[in-house]
Amino acid sequence: MSRQPGTVRVARWSATHPWRAIGLWVVFVAVCFTAGSWAGTNTASDEDMAQGESARATQIVNSGNFDDPAKENVLITARSGQLDRAAADAAAADAATRLGALDGVADVGDPVTSHDKQALLVPVTMAGDPDTADERVGALLDETAKLQGDHPGVRVEEVGDSSIGKGITDQVSNDLSKAEFISLPVTLLIMLVAFGAIIAAGVPVLLALSAVGAAFGLSALASHLVPSVDTISSVILLMGMAVGVDYSLFYLKREREERANGNPHVRAVEIAAATSGHAVVVSGFAVIVSMAGLYLAGDAVFSSLATGSILVVAVAVLGSVTVLPALLAKLGRRVDRPRVPLLWRLTNRTGPPRVWPKLLRPALRYPLATLLITLVALGALAWPALDLKLKSTGVDDLPRTIPVMRSYDRLTAAFPSEGDNHQVAVRAEPGQADQVRGQLTALYDRTRDDPLYASVADPAIRVSDDGRVLLLDVPTRQRPGTEGATRSLEKLRTELVPGTVGTVSGAQHAVGGSIASDVDYTRNLSDKMPIVIGFVLLLTFLIMLVTFRSLAIALTALLLNMLSAAAAFGTLVLVFQRTWAEGMLNFHSNGAIVAWIPLFLFAVLFGLSMDYHVFVVSRIREAARRGMPAKEAVGHGISRSAGVVTSAAIVMVSVFAIFATLSMNEMKQMGVGLAVAVFLDAMVVRVLVLPSLMALLGRANWWPGRIRRDADTRIDDHPTERLAQPVR
Repeated sequence: MSRQPGTVRVARWSATHPWRAIGLWVVFVAVCFTAGSWAGTNTASDEDMAQGESARATQIVNSGNFDDPAKENVLITARSGQLDRAAADAAAADAATRLGALDGVADVGDPVTSHDKQALLVPVTMAGDPDTADERVGALLDETAKLQGDHPGVRVEEVGDSSIGKGITDQVSNDLSKAEFISLPVTLLIMLVAFGAIIAAGVPVLLALSAVGAAFGLSALASHLVPSVDTISSVILLMGMAVGVDYSLFYLKREREERANGNPHVRAVEIAAATSGHAVVVSGFAVIVSMAGLYLAGDAVFSSLATGSILVVAVAVLGSVTVLPALLAKLGRRVDRPRVPLLWRLTNRTGPPRVWPKLLRPALRYPLATLLITLVALGALAWPALDLKLKSTGVDDLPRTIPVMRSYDRLTAAFPSEGDNHQVAVRAEPGQADQVRGQLTALYDRTRDDPLYASVADPAIRVSDDGRVLLLDVPTRQRPGTEGATRSLEKLRTELVPGTVGTVSGAQHAVGGSIASDVDYTRNLSDKMPIVIGFVLLLTFLIMLVTFRSLAIALTALLLNMLSAAAAFGTLVLVFQRTWAEGMLNFHSNGAIVAWIPLFLFAVLFGLSMDYHVFVVSRIREAARRGMPAKEAVGHGISRSAGVVTSAAIVMVSVFAIFATLSMNEMKQMGVGLAVAVFLDAMVVRVLVLPSLMALLGRANWWPGRIRRDADTRIDDHPTERLAQPVR
């Protein structure tokens, strides 16, 4: 007897020792989650996130010893019409008294009047570590809310980095809770429709949730090696629910099919492990390899997202090939209890499929025409991607459903210098401090009458305690991502800074700030994108070549995945760079896509597409190995796998679509992009493009090898199709 694949050996042990396998899985998940909670999460710093000259500016700033406490602002404006100055002065005096008495406040400054006399600003300096100010700013916000209640004649609100940070954190937390609350019942409902039985529907969801929980803990541990970004929790939930349910669904459907063919429970589990189990391992490995390509971008965001995605996919694969066989063996036929009568009859009809052969008929009867028409349609959908524009997320892109962001808009309208600033950082010898200060003042003077900038009366120059580092904030009215913002940055870097502080001998200088970070980040992505895409394409090609031993199948996989990815990018441009969908999805278009979204989507989609491709092509090859002609094998393989692929796709599309309803733009764009790509991949590419292409290729599908036909389903030379021997 030939050596059985590892998935079969693991499944056999789990099926014959179910309580041990289940117990080990529970312990594994509990240990991961507990260890992650104990270790905490290490969040990426500004220095970790910066690229190019922005990174040099951040390093210069961090090399100086600055007393840089967290600062907040109490903004007092009119609710409508002209500001009642007496009421505003009373509110400002009350704010200074009451906020100054709080333990978390170090100092309250004198009120500042806006240029148009329609706003008052009370600066507040917080005490303690500025890195933890987000966690302590709640007391100030509560007191500001009480001030508003006591002064109804004016609008009193608080704005600052800490209050904005808290608002974002609260919004992300609410969004994550919303996604969990909606995705669970939706996924359970889809599973009920797929299986017609409550336990069978609950098993994939339970395993997906356990994988997400374990991945949360492992991600926290990994953050001490690869710093974490804010969106990592959402990505882990998104990926974990999608692939966790899919992998269990593939396995459970095949085990159920084999039981229906008369195989005993353990034998059915072994066959499922040899076929669907192996396909899960291959597709999971493809996702991991694709996500690993993101490390080549040399970027903290991609490194964090890659780490979280790899961990949750690896845990989902591990659960599907270890604890799932144990659950199926232990439950036996009870997995199909309790049954939902109508759904059970609909999902457990005997006989060959009826709907899918009809859907496949155009592709198999007229393969060339079907292929050309579909390629033209997908090409038209992908065409807008040629106009893809990238932009990093800034405060202007945050949803105005966050109350503090509406306050921020009023603050920057009244006090433009409180908005976006370029930061000129200079490091020199202490004896050169006066010379550097003079040049920074000269630089600032040259910006006063320039419409690219928003100058105030006096330049804000800060000097480190050791006198080595000097910082100048140059305010601008230009918004990040606009042409004006880029011009204002380039003028500083190429003209104003070299002509002033650049003349100081031996001084190091760099221009940073939010606009610089956006420009440098986008340029780095443009430089690294070909490397990452090339890596993902090459590794995906090799995985498919090794798995199916066919150059044609490997090349076909690349073509199909690129089609669905390009169509998804085109959809993103149509939806988010234009304005027609703003009301539908409740967002404000800034004319660009979040900079990290396309590359992340590309890696994810190439991995996830392997789920369907490996699963479907494996069934086609099984049919061909049993002697079916090429077209019949294609029709049989797709028809037999279409039900589970459709169910899996509906789960993924539903989970991804839920994220399109969340508040943050990056979550909306990721949800729409993934949902569209998976839908097209499962319902267009696999139903029209794949069968028509394989029908045209015929025997050439398996080139340079050939199909060894075997009437017996136990095929010994390919692990995807080799079925297990009975337990003796």
